[in-house]
Amino acid sequence: MARYIGPKTKIARKFGAAIYGDDKNFEKRKNQPPGQHGPNKRRGAKKSEYAVQLAEKQKAKYTYGILERQFANLFEKAHRSKGVTGEVLLQLCESRLDNVVFRLGFAKTRSGARQLVSHRHITVNGEILNIPSYLVKAGDVITVREKSKSLDVVTNALASKSNYEWLQFNDEKKEGTFISAPERIQIPEDIKENLIVELYSK
Repeated sequence: MARYIGPKTKIARKFGAAIYGDDKNFEKRKNQPPGQHGPNKRRGAKKSEYAVQLAEKQKAKYTYGILERQFANLFEKAHRSKGVTGEVLLQLCESRLDNVVFRLGFAKTRSGARQLVSHRHITVNGEILNIPSYLVKAGDVITVREKSKSLDVVTNALASKSNYEWLQFNDEKKEGTFISAPERIQIPEDIKENLIVELYSK
């Protein structure tokens, strides 16, 4: 299954944001761009409009763990929808099963959530689903399989889970319900989706 497996701290430093979650190495060097020589005049030069737009798209892709073709397909789907393209794009990213599993607190990171899904630990409406890119719909119930609920990775993640308005969580059953796609103001990611729309509109 295609996924990014390269250095994560380096990518976070590139964008100056902890896009992969808590990272001690990033915190130590967050003000230094990647590269053994540190900042230089060329890096400090003013970026072109295209470079800024491209960087924002790359940031969104790495944040959600989506490769180029998948991201382009999501953009096309958002572009064909009735809503504001940029907002719909982020809503689609948030509706991916791996992201929903992460938001529900079953995993501490999106890559961890992706692994739970691909290893068949997650069910949607009682059916095992191992497709991380599956788009969850309003009313869908997501849970960890009964025999997987005692996994250390799940119990440790649930101990520090966050709550989101568009998700309803049943702590007793260890299951969550996807109420609806979140509004843009509810999505905590620092992504300028308008720049991504401008890039794809060229």
